[in-house]
Amino acid sequence: MAQGWHIGVIGGSGIYQSAPLENVQEIEVSSPFGEPSGAVTTGWLEGVRFSFIARHGKGHELTPSAVNYRANIDVLKRCGVTDLLALSAIGSLREEMAPGHFVAVDQLIDRTMGRERSFFGPGCVAHVSLADPVCPRLSGAAADAAEKAGVKVHRGGTYVAIEGPQFSTRAESHMYRQWGADVIGMTAMPEARLAREAELPYALLAMVTDYDCWREEDKGVEAADVFAVVAANARVALETLRHFAASLPAERSPSPIDHALDGAFATAPAHRDPQLLARLDAVAGRALGR
Repeated sequence: MAQGWHIGVIGGSGIYQSAPLENVQEIEVSSPFGEPSGAVTTGWLEGVRFSFIARHGKGHELTPSAVNYRANIDVLKRCGVTDLLALSAIGSLREEMAPGHFVAVDQLIDRTMGRERSFFGPGCVAHVSLADPVCPRLSGAAADAAEKAGVKVHRGGTYVAIEGPQFSTRAESHMYRQWGADVIGMTAMPEARLAREAELPYALLAMVTDYDCWREEDKGVEAADVFAVVAANARVALETLRHFAASLPAERSPSPIDHALDGAFATAPAHRDPQLLARLDAVAGRALGR
């Protein structure tokens, strides 16, 4: 059955603060998985409902490792979002993906360590497919919107997610290129994993800010240079969101990801932990019949 769109956006605080939203509200949403990065800002853009959360908190106070990815996905699901669009800055591992370009990422390599990677665990075990971690419908719409905003877009690319907060060594940068990675960042994982467990189609539209450090003639990545490129492209990001909203059909047809948990549960119903099930009421309530 078709339903309306409600787009969750995870990105920098400057995006939602500058976006021309109508009927804007800032709401505090609690999560059984801990504190999210901050309040959810919700409103309407081009007739489409959007809910934003700043991944690193207001003022960029959280490191990539300190972000509570589970809580962020959980509160957006509680707000009723149907799809997730992630916006982030990335380094390029390919000459043709130059600073200022956008990449609609379609594959991910996870090199993060110590982050909570799943909503499930002892008492309720579930295994979702992550072969194709990005929703092609959502990613295509985001790429189209970025092109309409006047930016060069690369459709498809493999993103290697590192722990950070330091940038890579040159040896690591060369290794990731040999693996087939095209871009590098610190936040797409476990964000994409958790979105799939929450049955939310996920797309990642990333802005290239630098060439990492694989080019021997370059000095390497400097944070100030990254921030400067992000600031210079803020208008493009806002225009992309506007075109993206305007391009969506009035009705949202179902996605296979809406039922990603069907058949995923390994734990028999009689052996499921009631306390964990209570925490899963938003992300897995449909599949658990709650």
